[in-house]
Amino acid sequence: MNWGLLVDSLTVNPSMIGSATILVLLLLQIPATLIVLSRFLKGAKRYPPLQPTATTPEQLGTVSIIVPTLNEANRITPCLKGLTRQGHEVREILVVDSRSSDGTAEFVKQAQQSDPRFRLLEDDPLPPTWVGRPWALHHGFFASSPHSEWILGIDADTQPQPGLVAAIISTAESQGYDLLSLSPQFNLKSLGEWLLQPALLMTLLYRFDVAGVNPDPPDRVMANGQCFLIRRDVLSALGGYRVAKDSFCDDVTLARYAARQGYQVGFLDGAKVIQVRMYEGMKETWQQWGRSLDLKDAATPSLLFLELWLLVCLQALPLPLVILFLLNIGKGETTLMFLLLGGLNSGLLLMRWGLLFAIAGSYNRAQQWSAWLFWLSPLADGAAVFRIFLSASKRPKQWRGRVY
Repeated sequence: MNWGLLVDSLTVNPSMIGSATILVLLLLQIPATLIVLSRFLKGAKRYPPLQPTATTPEQLGTVSIIVPTLNEANRITPCLKGLTRQGHEVREILVVDSRSSDGTAEFVKQAQQSDPRFRLLEDDPLPPTWVGRPWALHHGFFASSPHSEWILGIDADTQPQPGLVAAIISTAESQGYDLLSLSPQFNLKSLGEWLLQPALLMTLLYRFDVAGVNPDPPDRVMANGQCFLIRRDVLSALGGYRVAKDSFCDDVTLARYAARQGYQVGFLDGAKVIQVRMYEGMKETWQQWGRSLDLKDAATPSLLFLELWLLVCLQALPLPLVILFLLNIGKGETTLMFLLLGGLNSGLLLMRWGLLFAIAGSYNRAQQWSAWLFWLSPLADGAAVFRIFLSASKRPKQWRGRVY
């Protein structure tokens, strides 16, 4: 192969790109860069990651935990073990099973033999206007003890660490939160997961504030249903999970609605108190997580359009534009605007790799030989942004085995 001809075929004279095209790119990318930089600067004052905390006497019996399940037999054991290791602040653990066919209920019954706080419930048949997860949580809320001051939703694929519940209660009370959710530490295994998943996570970082920063407008509030704490009286005032009944991102939908009602909503770093193994392999990560990351159920069309603009300008374009710039910098006469475009995107690409250090703690990289691909995840940015566009273009018809 003649590599010289191949490189020549990929290079173009800057004048062939056109000054108008370069100007349009700059006009799109510069405002987007300023918006995101203003958000990242707030990260210097963000609330630090939660640390495991021992139970205090005033916390005793103040929390009801709700775990929605549907065919979780292959991954619920670490969650059940983690919940068993929580302190006496946990009054009860309600596992709301939606008629699993894989033996999920048997695992819960086994856990109940050693920890009487577990209660196995079966929710009512799913109404046509509801999505499965908020329906199970809604059912669990109304079945929970009225003596619990807090309701904590925990997903079955999580691995709660000792001191989680005491830590999140203590933080919520000391910081004055009515609703507080945590970002977890992710457990990845396959090569494809390490390449794709951090790129998908990065789409959230470009669109919203980092964990530990409180956004001002309610429409930019983030939340994570994997670990979602809310005051019982607040959830009652909101009508349970009814406001998010038809949402595939019910956690964000409920959190933003609560923020608009004037309640204090927080989203903090919980990497040291809760872990999660969300999906098995790259394919499932692409299909399942990528399907919900657009958050269109919780955002207006104009806000979603703004977020997609940011992703294209700041995550999808920099790498190909830098490659184009490097291939053509020595070809012909370069214009000032072309140099400016190349410098801007080189800076964006460096910032993107720098952000990996900011989220490194969100990944369990110990004893994972394939974890080195985490540092190459910017190569998957184009695919990640494309996945968000696919997700934003249509509403899911299947979720966790259910057809809607």
